[in-house]
Amino acid sequence: MDRLAGQIAASQSRLYPTGEPFRRHHIDVGDGHVLYVEECGNPEGRPVVVLHGGPGGGCSPFMRQFFNPEHYRVILFDQRGCGRSRPVASVQANTTQHLIADIEVIRTTLNIQNWLLFGGSWGATLALAYAQSHPDRATGLILRGVFLGRQQELDWFYGGGAGRFFPDLWARFCDPIPEGERHDLIGAYHRRLFSDDRGRQQRFALPWLMWENALAGLQSAAASHAPPEYARAFARLENHYFANRCFLDENQLLKNRGRIAHLPAVIVQGRYDMVCPPQSAWDLAQGWDGCELRIVPASGHALSEPRIASELVRTMNELMDS
Repeated sequence: MDRLAGQIAASQSRLYPTGEPFRRHHIDVGDGHVLYVEECGNPEGRPVVVLHGGPGGGCSPFMRQFFNPEHYRVILFDQRGCGRSRPVASVQANTTQHLIADIEVIRTTLNIQNWLLFGGSWGATLALAYAQSHPDRATGLILRGVFLGRQQELDWFYGGGAGRFFPDLWARFCDPIPEGERHDLIGAYHRRLFSDDRGRQQRFALPWLMWENALAGLQSAAASHAPPEYARAFARLENHYFANRCFLDENQLLKNRGRIAHLPAVIVQGRYDMVCPPQSAWDLAQGWDGCELRIVPASGHALSEPRIASELVRTMNELMDS
């Protein structure tokens, strides 16, 4: 989940300049996948890896702006099948476990001993899964719009829960699917997004993408279109992961939280996040002594929400002194 990354007109904590990467990589991680990776900021700075949302959203220059470029060495990459990684829209050998392994390949390739994990929405899911698999390689977690990959979260977004607040947008999402299949919208969209007809894939990709996009920002209006190939890659990858319950056991990230209990964490959560409601952030933070939950008022899900962005910049600035 999460793809919105627009510009912010003003915030209490100013974004840093976008800047340009000091190094770009195309890393072959096997299984036919080659990942796009970029390094920004200070080559000798404190390493932080940015895990984008989706699955399938890809990274953007906007994501570089939360980090003081004199202090941080920022690593961004496009996960398998999306962005500038190749092949695009491929779900072959594309699971959460593959992505965890990819992060380790990137870390060792760049000769990084350990690093901060910065991720929102699906990126928060992946950050938690990676940290629990490699707790000695994480120095802390900065999470936004927490998504734990649980069935109740998928039911909220694709089973009609969120649709009670947005009945017009929910109807638009359901309309392309015959009534007899609407009891399982993830499955119904899956059959169409993975048909043999590429044009059909693209036709069903746009309503899938627009449903999430419409709910991401509390105040910003959602775009009504997207480049067809971007929409296709995003929708196929996200649907693939959700059809497989994110390749996680139910409640896995909560059950295994003890593996990262020693790590510090900050959760930045929009009070009115309709994509990933605050309950998941609350559940994750309870009993985690080193975790600080910051619920941001008058804010939704998107990384581009002014108060969300401001709080993330403030958090990363605070960590420079730790």
